[in-house]
Amino acid sequence: MVDLLLGLQWGDEGKGKIVDVLTKDYDIIARFQGGPNAGHTLEFDGIKHVLHTIPSGIFHKNAINIVGNGVVIDPVIFRKELDNLKKFNIDIVSKLLISRKAHLILPTHRLLDAASEAAKGKAKIGSTLKGIGPTYMDKTGRNGMRVGDLEFSDWKQKYRALADKHEAMIGFYNVDVQYDLAELETEFFEAIESLRKLTFIDSEQYLFNAQAEGKKILAEGAQGSLLDIDFGTYPYVTSSNTTAAGACTGLGVPPNKIERVFGIFKAYATRVGSGPFPTELFDQDGETMGRVGNEFGATTGRPRRCGWLDLVALKYAVQINGVTDLMMMKADVLSGFDKIKVCTAYHYKGESIDHLPYNIESNHVTPIYTELKGWSADLTKLNHATDLPKALNDYIAFLEKELQVPIKIVSVGPDRLQTIHR
Repeated sequence: MVDLLLGLQWGDEGKGKIVDVLTKDYDIIARFQGGPNAGHTLEFDGIKHVLHTIPSGIFHKNAINIVGNGVVIDPVIFRKELDNLKKFNIDIVSKLLISRKAHLILPTHRLLDAASEAAKGKAKIGSTLKGIGPTYMDKTGRNGMRVGDLEFSDWKQKYRALADKHEAMIGFYNVDVQYDLAELETEFFEAIESLRKLTFIDSEQYLFNAQAEGKKILAEGAQGSLLDIDFGTYPYVTSSNTTAAGACTGLGVPPNKIERVFGIFKAYATRVGSGPFPTELFDQDGETMGRVGNEFGATTGRPRRCGWLDLVALKYAVQINGVTDLMMMKADVLSGFDKIKVCTAYHYKGESIDHLPYNIESNHVTPIYTELKGWSADLTKLNHATDLPKALNDYIAFLEKELQVPIKIVSVGPDRLQTIHR
């Protein structure tokens, strides 16, 4: 049995917390796409943890965690994550398994990322400059290095050929990118040796066997559906399939084996970096959301743009993912607003539409809002669904009616205990 958990907005929805909350019900947590541009934040026992590549079930002793073939791994960042876990006495070798087919991010991938972004000038994508895009480009261009290559004696020759090609490409961009490759490579090769001490697996076969044995698997996505390379707000997207289909290609799981699809969304909307955001706020309400919600990127520290919930985009994400269960995060951040707005349609090319069109740049679409009553209660100490204020229950009922999917979890704070099941 395979269940799937993913984000329905532009990432940063709170997936890490929910994976942590759900892990007790699963034998295996498997990350299926993305790279260290993702930051999953978990908070429990008074400690805040930020993971970038390692699945969010790593803190549960009974769960096996798999980094799937659809993930791209930066060995340097990965080693730092491992170092941060040492004090928790986790048996990393047996509890963390790496797909041989996962691709490696080289130092020159990061340099290419910086050169490409600099060359775009004002048209830049808003890349995290972690080398994700160039690594996926090498993957689809059939040039990439994979984890499994590290088990063969010629892996350094393969590395050298690819790094030399990258340096020539950096020159093509004709921008000033300062770097010391020898220094970057020293750190990279040291991190590779740490990576080689871990357990590499043929993950698709491992998961096939696990399903045959009746193991329960939770596939964990990174980023959000609106950043999907095919279905997101292109070109301001990531380089992988963040939607449900990505779990099939990123783990080797057949579509007919996926049962429940958990969709995570915030009670409002945020976005990091460039790209269209129809409901973005530039007023006091937006500032309040960002301040109260502590809206800063877990990976980059960049402030997130904030706005009202966009139901047009959310309904789209629910449809393309086949979401069966919704989970609403950060309901506590909206406490104190007298009125809460929800975008239920767009003005687009002279008409009102309730679906996501090809282009949602601000000069093409204007959000049409429905206004709901807000609530003032502090939600962070609540424990049961019966404790939720009426206005919040009305908000939830409104969303469920529009989306035609039940909201099963409401998060009222960052800690794993601040989670209300409905």
